[in-house]
Amino acid sequence: MKNILLCVLLAGTSPVLAQQNDLIRFVNPMVGTARMGHTYPGATVPFGMVQLSPDTDTIPYAVNGKYNPEVYRYCAGYQYNDPTLVGFSHTHFSGTGHSDLGDILLMPTQGALQLNPGTADKPQSGYRSAFQHRNEQASPNYYSVLLDDHRIKAELTTSTRVGFHRYSFEDAGDGHIILDLIHGIYPYENKSVWTFMRMENDSLLTGYRQTNGWARTRTQYFAITFSKPVKSYGYRNFAPKEVYKGFWGKFDQYNNFPEMAGSQLRAWFDFDVKAGESIQVKVALSPVSTAGAVANLRAEIPHWDFEQVKAAGQALWQQELQKIQVEMLTEADKTNFYTALYHACLTPTVYADVDGRYRGIDQNIHQADGFTHYTTFSLWDTYRALHPWLNLMQPQRNADMVRSMLAHYDQSAHKMLPVWSHHANENWCMIGYHSVSVIADAAIKGNTGFDAHAALNACVATARHRSYDGLGYYIDLGYVPEDKNGSSVSKTLEYAYDDWCIAQLAKKLGEKAVYLEFSQRAGNYRNVWDAGTGYMRPRLSNGAFRKDFDVLSTHGQGFIEGNAWNYSLYVPHEPDTLIKMMGGRSAFVRHLDSLFSMPLPDHHFAGTEDISRDGIIGNYVHGNEPSHHVAYLYPFAGAPHRTQALVRQIIDSMYRPTPDGLGGNDDCGQMSAWYLFSSLGFYPVAPGSDQYVLGSPLVKSALISFPNGNKLEISAKNQGKGRVYVKTVRLNGQLLKGHLISHDQLTAGGKLEFELSAKPVK
Repeated sequence: MKNILLCVLLAGTSPVLAQQNDLIRFVNPMVGTARMGHTYPGATVPFGMVQLSPDTDTIPYAVNGKYNPEVYRYCAGYQYNDPTLVGFSHTHFSGTGHSDLGDILLMPTQGALQLNPGTADKPQSGYRSAFQHRNEQASPNYYSVLLDDHRIKAELTTSTRVGFHRYSFEDAGDGHIILDLIHGIYPYENKSVWTFMRMENDSLLTGYRQTNGWARTRTQYFAITFSKPVKSYGYRNFAPKEVYKGFWGKFDQYNNFPEMAGSQLRAWFDFDVKAGESIQVKVALSPVSTAGAVANLRAEIPHWDFEQVKAAGQALWQQELQKIQVEMLTEADKTNFYTALYHACLTPTVYADVDGRYRGIDQNIHQADGFTHYTTFSLWDTYRALHPWLNLMQPQRNADMVRSMLAHYDQSAHKMLPVWSHHANENWCMIGYHSVSVIADAAIKGNTGFDAHAALNACVATARHRSYDGLGYYIDLGYVPEDKNGSSVSKTLEYAYDDWCIAQLAKKLGEKAVYLEFSQRAGNYRNVWDAGTGYMRPRLSNGAFRKDFDVLSTHGQGFIEGNAWNYSLYVPHEPDTLIKMMGGRSAFVRHLDSLFSMPLPDHHFAGTEDISRDGIIGNYVHGNEPSHHVAYLYPFAGAPHRTQALVRQIIDSMYRPTPDGLGGNDDCGQMSAWYLFSSLGFYPVAPGSDQYVLGSPLVKSALISFPNGNKLEISAKNQGKGRVYVKTVRLNGQLLKGHLISHDQLTAGGKLEFELSAKPVK
């Protein structure tokens, strides 16, 4: 009924598509990265704790004691070009450049029992199975595949905390469901520290496993229930022989024994199956306890109606997708848009039981009162566009994420906000302290769902933590010296931006002393500017610039996942000053133009896993995050037409609705959030400001329904191939002058009208 009413409201006012009742059909969960395949195609609900997906191989993290570069392709567990599946696990990251998880892998088989996954070239040597993409389906909250070697159709769906499997056996005979608790993404010997399971009755199993990996102390509790009684069961421990095992030898503990424990366990559950019979399995997760997992199971899926769970989850996706209804030039563009919106609703993930209890960073159990607790904070990536997107479209959810960050701070032994955290662990990945950007952006844009004064105190304490990653040098010298701490230029630039965010929050709250302190620190980017070369450059502790310097290389030059050409443009909070430093407007435009047009030979990034040719235009690296604001800098130099052309070029070349459709890691939704903003015609160059820079919309029209009840109708007059330049922009009939639009102007609703042209308007 809601969609019908919406169509009536739009009649006669806009060309926005009225027939959007099933937007999930425009989502392609198979879209991933050309070389790396870092997204997964499985089932989940928006921001779900359970992210259930097939895993295609078990590539080890290390070979002969050394890092195995091949493992990088398996960050999400699924590689599109692989010919076999090893099973279905319940936790995944979407598009990250490092990995963990892959918990609680199930695999249905038939015939002789096998407890080893086997090899891809000989799938019959283990429990894995060959499969064909023509027998594979993926859509929001649903995945299915035919396992060729076992003649079993596997189907997956989920609720927030429960994964639901349906295995349909073509043939009668002995059926097995393998539970592999050694399996994991980025596996290595002894990553699984301990596993314990109890067979509570003939159809309910509870347990937990502890792992040591990217998250060094992670405990995952679970409850598994089968739709029919188990005929027999058992397990094997594949760990090396233990010196002392107590007195358990008096039992046959490996066959039909209700307690199972060890560090390297694989279990099996046997069933007599008839031809065409389906066995269903529900797997509930909990960060707290097995009792919590059982409670989650009973609260979310108390029945065995697979189709009902699938439909309920897809209704949640429809609810998210219909917040923005777009008309595009092509079906491919529409698929790109809603796939990006899908990706932007995968993480951060819920990390609490149905009663609000969760495991904190101190490994104790806490209660989330009045908010939903989240984890999976890939902040070096997501502060740039994903969290600003959530501020725009889901401010209450983003406020809960901020409250989760503040809880992390309260529980932290270091008294720091999260850097890159997941599953009750800080893994300290990447640089900066970008929680402060997320917090400041929310507060500046009027999100009042958290204690802003407590948040400011946490931001200040984090930014004053001298022992963190060169921060003491930064405080004393005004920059991070390369001879004392690596990636020094990137750190200096990102710390300066974060400090500006703290200053904006302090200004809003009337904290003058804090505002002055961090406003001064926000200018520290000047201390790594080398006017002689015209680039940001690594500086030593004696004040001198390092002599050896290659502006194109991504290796050993003082930068992380980027080179001097790209990173020298990272002053998002003070672009006008940057333009002056680079010689003024004309010189700056020429510099930007050369960035997008010059060649970057492969050897400059060949050893950098996160950067590949697929994500590069000239020397501009869209496939990694530090450059995501760069195309939007032209308007500050009086050349908005260059932004308009380049944004559309980036959209066309970096996003496709295919399995190799992304030009780089999606990084928990950041790449997709860039696309969403850019397709609508504006982008948050400096989160922590309430301003967006105008670009060139890809949509023909869009209707955005904001949580405050207001609606913004975006239209692009004369939209068409080659017409990428903006002649005029009008908001509610009034001509907008300049290149900025504010958060309040957008969320107040109304009509935002772009008039496009095939010729630049200078």
